[in-house]
Amino acid sequence: MGGWAIAVHGGAGVDPNLPFERQEEAKQLLTRCLNLGISALRSNLPAIDVVELVVRELETDPVFNSGRGSALTEKGTVEMEASIMDGPKRRCGAVSGLTTVKNPISLARLVMDKSPHSYLAFSGAEDFARQQGLEVVENDYFITNENVGMLKLAKEANKILFDYRLPTHGLETCSAGVESPLIMNGLPISVYAPETVGCVVVDSKGHCAAATSTGGLMNKMTGRIGDSPLIGAGTYACNLCGVSCTGEGEAIIRGTLAREVAAVMEYKGLGLQEAVDFVIKERLDEGFAGLIAVSSKGEVAYGFNTTGMFRGCATEDGFMEVGIWE
Repeated sequence: MGGWAIAVHGGAGVDPNLPFERQEEAKQLLTRCLNLGISALRSNLPAIDVVELVVRELETDPVFNSGRGSALTEKGTVEMEASIMDGPKRRCGAVSGLTTVKNPISLARLVMDKSPHSYLAFSGAEDFARQQGLEVVENDYFITNENVGMLKLAKEANKILFDYRLPTHGLETCSAGVESPLIMNGLPISVYAPETVGCVVVDSKGHCAAATSTGGLMNKMTGRIGDSPLIGAGTYACNLCGVSCTGEGEAIIRGTLAREVAAVMEYKGLGLQEAVDFVIKERLDEGFAGLIAVSSKGEVAYGFNTTGMFRGCATEDGFMEVGIWE
């Protein structure tokens, strides 16, 4: 075994004009979450516990699009989703349509551990959360003034906004003002930077785990479900690796992106970084996304075909990196 390794992400597709202060805020949160995971791994916490711990921290801080600070639906509400997967036996849990559960990733974990199912959604998931005694809050808890302003912009533009963290002033210098918008399923979108969060871990025993959580897209249709709660698309873990994806959800779903990393490792014999590079290049068609991954050998890797990806990684031998751009 190559020792433990951990990687975190806060979304792929970053506007090049994102203010420096916002970049630093994101990097500080990623660093804090990495250190939290490193401390847990040094205490021999299992990989599945570490990914839940780290994603809970990301959900609690409003910097990224998960938990508090989630993107708003077209009705101005929050609908969150998350998934978690334990590599050794490929156990998994997923949730969608959450409106009151403070930490969606912990409900996904309970679906995996305490229910006979793998996926619960909307009122059924909410009922299960209360049965299990999870902390619930009013939907207003998740809504920030910043997101209310960005939803207003999205409605005025009659578009889905991906990077809802773009400043509300100076839009003429941002990608929100580009004349050739990206296309999702044949429809135009104005900017691209979902800022979903995720964590992947391999512990000292070589066990891999992955977790992903998001609020989805700004101004999305109510009831929309993206890739983050879909096992094999946004999240996957097995005896070879753990993967968490972020980006254009519909493209990630079509490419079953997370599972593809494991598949090309198993069937093509590729190493972890080779597999990540192959999948980003060959399995996204015209889509845009990024992913983080760890292997059972203690390797860590990431890849993206967007302008940037909020990410950080660390390994037992002392390597640590936090970055946004190439």
